[in-house]
Formats: sequence, structure tokens, C-alpha cells
Amino acid sequence: MNFLRWPYHAAVITAMLLLAASPTCAQADKPSSARVTDFVNQRMVKVFGMGGIRGINAYGSGVIVSADGYVLTTNTPMLDTPDLIVHLWDGRRLSAKVVVTESELDAALLKIDKVEDLPYFDVAKAGKAPPAQPGDLILAFSNLFEIATRDEAMSVQHGVIAAYSKLHGRRGVFSAPYSGDVYVIDAITNNPGAGGGAVTSRKGELLGIIGKEVRNSLSDTWINYAVPIPVLADFVDKGIKGVYKPFVKVKPAAGPSGFHGIILVPNVVERTPPFVEDTVSGSPAAKAGLRPDDLIVYINNEKIVSIKEFHDLVDKTRPGTDVKLEVRRGDRLLTIMVKLEEMPKRAASKKP
Repeated sequence: MNFLRWPYHAAVITAMLLLAASPTCAQADKPSSARVTDFVNQRMVKVFGMGGIRGINAYGSGVIVSADGYVLTTNTPMLDTPDLIVHLWDGRRLSAKVVVTESELDAALLKIDKVEDLPYFDVAKAGKAPPAQPGDLILAFSNLFEIATRDEAMSVQHGVIAAYSKLHGRRGVFSAPYSGDVYVIDAITNNPGAGGGAVTSRKGELLGIIGKEVRNSLSDTWINYAVPIPVLADFVDKGIKGVYKPFVKVKPAAGPSGFHGIILVPNVVERTPPFVEDTVSGSPAAKAGLRPDDLIVYINNEKIVSIKEFHDLVDKTRPGTDVKLEVRRGDRLLTIMVKLEEMPKRAASKKP
């Protein structure tokens, strides 16, 4: 070795060690996972509502979309309760209420009572950003499997955007209500309680909202997806302003209505729940086993919360059609199939 050159070698080695120990400019600008996780958790809530029976989880996830406590989440029967509770990142346990729902987007907007100056995601800004691309790295935050309460942190998963595509999903044998654009995610994100969770970039930028558990109708496999924020931005903006009008489905063409024989309780308020008061003896509903006090929560896999929605879905349904009812009976959720029949002459003038 040429000892005359040793100081030079020592200087080079020292410089290399210093560079290895110090972050580059790019690394310094890149937020750490811990900082991003803390940032996102402050803008999320754990949602707790009606559930605990088969098919309905009593917990879920949501993202805060305004400083005064509006929350974006998925549309689920869990929300159908006056005792809706959310837990904030700092441990506060607060009441909330449903402001508006949209079955076509499978989305709901909640409002937390008596809060202000909350950290939140700016959905209007996020909605104008270019969509994420296949291959982009993402983070998924949610309260899957009720992993968190009060000030506990949400679960965090690393994943990749696998595709940007239309959703071809189904629940049971019925198509999922939302069939628009989604991010297909290469991670197991869509678990019980994850619906309404946040999908973000590695910098914590909101990209989408985790959807429900559905199967891909093309491959008959579970699909992990998120609804992009640009799809939901108008719903959030108009919902906060109180001017959003839910999508109205086109009614089927006029024709003979099928007979079911379900007698509901009197429709005395704007959103009277569709409780069964009785069934006509020998009717399809009676044969199927429907009972008084059953609460109809789904028709053909579509959530309903009022007698009006029951009639909107069932009226004009043709004889011979199989109608799938999900009913709450005590602490159980039951599936009851009712096959509509021709309207009896004695009932033709006054349908139950």
C-alpha cells in the first residue's frame, strides 16, 4: 500500500460513511410511515351502531371530511340506529347521525354532534387530483375486525393499485349496488369493519374509500377495492350543503303487480320502519314463514329503512318473481324467499 495516499483514502471512506448515515434530500422529503399513520388516524373515526347479528357487523370505519364533523363511510344497516357512536383518534366517544345515504354509490354521510376544528381530509381538493395508477404503492387504514376503539390506532396495510376498473361485484346471487369505477387493490383490505376506511398514497393523500365485502362476479373470488374520491366528491359536497338528492331508480314498466300478502304496520311518520304487522292467510308471505314483528331490512340485497322504500321496490313486481327478504327477528337476521303470485280478485282492489 502507498502510505502517502492513506490520508486521501481515509477522507474518502469518512465521506462515504457520513453519506450513508445521513438521509439524502429525497429521503429527507419523504414522510416516515409513522408520521403518515399519525396524520391519517387523526382524520378517521371508528363507527359503532346496530349489529351483532348474523350478516351485520356492529362496527365500521369512516373518514372525517370537514372540520365540523362530517364523516364519509359506506352505506350499511349498521347505521340504522338512533344510537350511532363514533370514536375519535384522541379517545373521545361521541354521538353521530346519518345525514344522507346513496345506495347507488354505496355511500353515507354522517355528522358528529358538537365538534369543531377537527383534522379532516379535503375531499374537494382530493377529487381534483389525477387518479392513482396501476403499480402505485398505497396504504389502507381501517377498523377491520374491530381492531381499535377510542384512541387506539387503525390497522394499516401496505398494498399496490392493481387496476382501475368497473366493479363487477355481487353479494350472494345479487349484484352489488355500486358498479362504477374502483381501484382494485393488491392487498386483503375488504374485511368485516373495513368498509369506509381510507386508502391513501404513501404521503397520506386520500385516494379512495374501502368498499364492502363482495365477490367478483367474473371470477367468483373475493375482491379488494376502493371507490375513488373523485366519484364521491359531489356526494360529499352536496351532502354537507344539504342539497344532495339521492338517485331515483326508474320504476318497472306498468303491468300486473304480484301478490305477497305482507301487511306492514301503519305508515304514520316519514320513515316508518317496515315492520310486519301480519300476513294474509295462505299468501306467499305466510307460506314463506314471515311473522308479525319481523323487520324487513333488505329486499333483493338492497337496504331499506322505510315502508315507502318497501313499496318502491316491491310494487309493480310481476307475479312469479322470487323476492329475497332479509328480516331481523329478535337477535337474528333471516333470509326469506317470497314467490309472488297472481293478485287474488278479493285483494285486487286493496293490496296489502
